[in-house]
Amino acid sequence: MTINVKLRLFNALALAFVALAAMAQNNVAEEVAWVIGSEPIFKSDIEEQYQQALYERVPIEGNPYCVIPEQMALDKLFLDQARIDTVEVAASTISAEVENRINFFIANLGSKEKVEEYFRMPLPRLREKLNEAYSDQYCIQQVQNELTKNVKATPADVQRYYRALPKDSLPYIPMQVEVQIITINPLIPQQEIDEVKSRLRDYAQQVTSGEREFSTLAILYSEDQSTAVYGGETGFQSRSVLLPEYATAAFNLNDSKRVSNVVETDDGFHIIQLIEKRGDRVNTRHILLRPKVSDKDLTDALNRLDSVRSDILSGKKTFEDMALFISQDKDSRNNKGNMLNENDHSSRFEMADLPAEVGKKINNMQPGEVSEPFVMLNPKTRREQVAIVKLVKRIDGHKADLAEDYMIIKDMCEAKEREKIIREWVEKKQKSVYVYIEEGWRDCDFKYDWLKKGK
Repeated sequence: MTINVKLRLFNALALAFVALAAMAQNNVAEEVAWVIGSEPIFKSDIEEQYQQALYERVPIEGNPYCVIPEQMALDKLFLDQARIDTVEVAASTISAEVENRINFFIANLGSKEKVEEYFRMPLPRLREKLNEAYSDQYCIQQVQNELTKNVKATPADVQRYYRALPKDSLPYIPMQVEVQIITINPLIPQQEIDEVKSRLRDYAQQVTSGEREFSTLAILYSEDQSTAVYGGETGFQSRSVLLPEYATAAFNLNDSKRVSNVVETDDGFHIIQLIEKRGDRVNTRHILLRPKVSDKDLTDALNRLDSVRSDILSGKKTFEDMALFISQDKDSRNNKGNMLNENDHSSRFEMADLPAEVGKKINNMQPGEVSEPFVMLNPKTRREQVAIVKLVKRIDGHKADLAEDYMIIKDMCEAKEREKIIREWVEKKQKSVYVYIEEGWRDCDFKYDWLKKGK
């Protein structure tokens, strides 16, 4: 991954905006370090990228005053190509990323006002800056993707690549496991559900009557801890990000003074208040309550899974069949009970990537063993559920091996080919673009030969 991607993609940009805003306000003269085509790279830009890397603890391989401006120069080459190719930016995608980033700033700094104070600019201006930066990054990625779209390693390619690799270049693969799971969501008494709905209706009435603010009630009572501290505010979200039932209710709201009816989702029960609509995105507040599972319901579910486990151990049923017929885990049910790793969409997990309760259970199990039933929190809904797991396979930590880690080696092979294509493109592109590097910025071991082409 390039230093630019590490610095900016979805997690960066903040410190540079502060510097640019301050210079604009103070009319500070800029010192040009590089020129690519007609585009200058200012010393302040480089310095702020460096400070940002330090702030986010991003490692930089080499002299930062060489690595960073070179990456910025590469970006300008790709952006020039994006203009030539008339790359279209997906406005809705960029807007969603911008709002997610602003929500991140608010979460970390405490309020919108503190965000504006920190960046020394109003939120609309910050949105504009972020939108520009994310749009540039999107264009760069689109150009790179187009250049490398046909890269696809065959098994023969992967074998040749693996045989040519020095053995000390093979990555170390930590211990991994493959796990099957069956889950059951305990029954919740209708009385508990009715009580939760009643509480939410009461909160809605308090807001509608003007007795209390929605945000105050959210802080006090909402069980969505990620939004409760901000008065229940979700930030601008598109339909695709929101749970379907929540999205329908949120986009149907037109009056910010009204509160929705009670909405049920996989996460629990909500009431929603509209803050603002902006195109295909909506900003809302919500209060989430989850019905509680009684001890009796948990015990009943545990007993049911204990019977299932007994049938599996006796050979009457297979784990795969029982997962298909009774498991309520949507992600694994139709995959023979195999848990899927969201990080790489494979069936293998490092222990740290498993839900804590699952990891604890399989830690001392042998392949083929089935655990006793246990209670765990659903990682997505945070609701209590009961589960049994089967350890399918344990792969000890090892150097990557073609037979055991084919997909990892294949990814490495394709990455090398993509890097080769990008390098050849950059070297060709350099010949058609004016490049100038100021004295004091040339004494570098650059990845590309900028000096020869810039003189």
